[in-house]
Amino acid sequence: MVETQKLRVDKWLWQARFFKSRGLAASCAIGGHLRINGRHATKAASAVGLGDVLTFTQGDTVRVIRITALGTRRGPAPEAQGLYEDLGPKDPPKKPVPPIARIEGNSRPTKRDRRKLDLDRRGALE
Repeated sequence: MVETQKLRVDKWLWQARFFKSRGLAASCAIGGHLRINGRHATKAASAVGLGDVLTFTQGDTVRVIRITALGTRRGPAPEAQGLYEDLGPKDPPKKPVPPIARIEGNSRPTKRDRRKLDLDRRGALE
């Protein structure tokens, strides 16, 4: 009888350096922002193994990854990158955002300028 190795999803996400702490990884799972093989994870203690596909948001991007190895520790970044295979879309080249014209001597953007910058950046990402 062959036993397959399993690991808690919050621990694996932390070891693979997707989150700075296990608490953040656990809150992602508990909050319903994580899918394991297409099913919502409801607990941070959900078990994951080799070949499982995880889908979650990280900032403004949706990450889709396949687990290729289970880590034994939270090591350096090159070691952590060997734990998974990224299945998500490759980032398209970003268009540069044009600068906003400002009044001479005013270096900080106004609230209206900030909203305009955010909209331009979102449009450049799509």
